Amino acid sequence: MNTTGLKIGSRVAVLARWFLGGIFVYMGLVKALDPAAFLKLVREYEMVGNSVLLNSIASALPWFEVFCGVLLLTGVAVRGSALVVLGMLIPFTLIVLKRALAIASAEGIFFCAVKFNCGCGTGDVLICQKLVENSGLMLLALLPLVGLGKKRALRFSLWPTGTPEPTTVPS
Repeated sequence: MNTTGLKIGSRVAVLARWFLGGIFVYMGLVKALDPAAFLKLVREYEMVGNSVLLNSIASALPWFEVFCGVLLLTGVAVRGSALVVLGMLIPFTLIVLKRALAIASAEGIFFCAVKFNCGCGTGDVLICQKLVENSGLMLLALLPLVGLGKKRALRFSLWPTGTPEPTTVPS
């Protein structure tokens, strides 16, 4: 691949990182700003019986999503943030899939006709659309993991490649 192709690929990866970060900041804030509604949605999954643990998850998770999104937007700990985001997206997607399968079975409707508020911060969604959306977000999270999207990263702006990191002088 020529250098023009690499530059375009790098720019696309940076835009993808910013998009993913923005999505996580937005969705986290939607949940964090209405914690009671988010708690009700989390409770519907019936995965946590302990109310203290359930309350802790419902209050901390949205802010953790915002934090990861901000890290992706600013370019701090890009690979680690992308890995954590991927680590959230995979189980979230599986849990939403499990609930959608249960709803489709209980109501006797076509799987792609299942529509409910999954707790993602976007309101009621058609399950097939949500699964495609989450798959796309997972693919975007993979880009930084393979080393793409380092441009416009705060960390790399502070210490450009080839420049030694500052050292402290003992006093």
